[in-house]
Amino acid sequence: MPVTKVIRYRTKPEHADENERFVRDVFAELAEQIPEGLHYAAFRLDDGVSFLHLAVIDGEVNPLTTSAAFAAFQAGIADRVAEGPNPADATAIGSSRLLP
Repeated sequence: MPVTKVIRYRTKPEHADENERFVRDVFAELAEQIPEGLHYAAFRLDDGVSFLHLAVIDGEVNPLTTSAAFAAFQAGIADRVAEGPNPADATAIGSSRLLP
């Protein structure tokens, strides 16, 4: 059974661009490795400092746990955020090609 995770956080204004670079690095690595069992999207909200990540994990192991880029992203997150991260499990009630 897939697990859906939603993570929201707000960065300090001076770290928002840096945070986006870390997130882009994660997606660049994922594009090279194409891990099975992961459907993942990240969004920078229109206030410029808030971020939302949506991950659907199809197996028991989250493929992000073996990602070097994701480890680098997480390593400094406490210094970059003003609020959060606030993770939550979610249940999809509808999707139009966003989720598998």
